[in-house]
Amino acid sequence: MTFGFASSPAASLSTSAASASRVLEPAEWAAAGIPLLRNPREVVSGLHARHHPRPSTAVVAVLDPDERLCASASFTRRAALADGWMFRNALLSQLRRVIPHDLRRRTPVRTAVLLYCREGDARWTEEDGAWMWGLRDACTLHGLRCGAYITLTHDGWQVLGEGRGGRRPHAHSAPEPFATADAPPPVPRTGGPVSEVLRRAAAR
Repeated sequence: MTFGFASSPAASLSTSAASASRVLEPAEWAAAGIPLLRNPREVVSGLHARHHPRPSTAVVAVLDPDERLCASASFTRRAALADGWMFRNALLSQLRRVIPHDLRRRTPVRTAVLLYCREGDARWTEEDGAWMWGLRDACTLHGLRCGAYITLTHDGWQVLGEGRGGRRPHAHSAPEPFATADAPPPVPRTGGPVSEVLRRAAAR
């Protein structure tokens, strides 16, 4: 025999209201003083090349004050509803896995940004608002500055609240190669006195 609880209309209404409060509107996000990325195209291209996101994939990344990547992680959205609290927990779990917190600092030094690949166009959705709420809360709990929220759709990428974006990469584009900083090290040169000594030692 199975026992369960039937949710009342009042309980459903309160759950819906609570979920709605865990969503940030574009105006609220713009008024929150989110720091602007100096080179959003470089950040987006780097994360896209590293994680190869497809629709329903979130990529959270931590940048140092010079916008160099400290750590990043990607995961697939599994929540049935667009709920900021659930998104916050998912982001916080990934941050704790890849980088120590900065809660002992008086002011945050590192910044977390979120790239979310989804279907649809670049216009704001309630799901975006839930991710924004989740990112802001996760940053507070991990001692980070809350940074940009970027969507990746079939139209391209868009930094919400800033109006900056581009056509590539997009949700279905192939990843571009890493920058020269990620290129393999050069082949060591041969010849010279050291090489001659090593050659003789190996011949013995």
